Amino acid sequence: MGRRIVSEFEVTGWEQTPYGEEEDGPSLGEAMVLKRYRGKLEGVGRARLLMCRADPASNSENAGYVASERVEGSLDGRKGTFVLQHWGVVAAGAPPTTAGHVVPGSGTGELAGLTGSMEIAVAPDGTHTLALDYELP
Repeated sequence: MGRRIVSEFEVTGWEQTPYGEEEDGPSLGEAMVLKRYRGKLEGVGRARLLMCRADPASNSENAGYVASERVEGSLDGRKGTFVLQHWGVVAAGAPPTTAGHVVPGSGTGELAGLTGSMEIAVAPDGTHTLALDYELP
């Protein structure tokens, strides 16, 4: 039987650099992102994101990202690390869509054998949450 947790997180660090030589059209960027999780997931995350902004010259919100994130801390009181791979897209005028998974076999310590899927949501007040549906042996 799987479990579900929802934990708030805040971005505590963001270092972004462009890549590619686009003169017009979509811009591509890479970012190292640090996070702090609170709640049933308590700990820190370190993610590397590859991002695309569809039309940086306009105020359009059309964008997307893919990420690999190493999370270290405790999940429902069990300590260890695991890796999330996730993605997201946003289209102007529509809510963002995100999804991802725990990388199979990436759990360590008391989180060895962790599997699951995740989503990220951003509330109107800017609060970020991670919903994780998971199983542990």
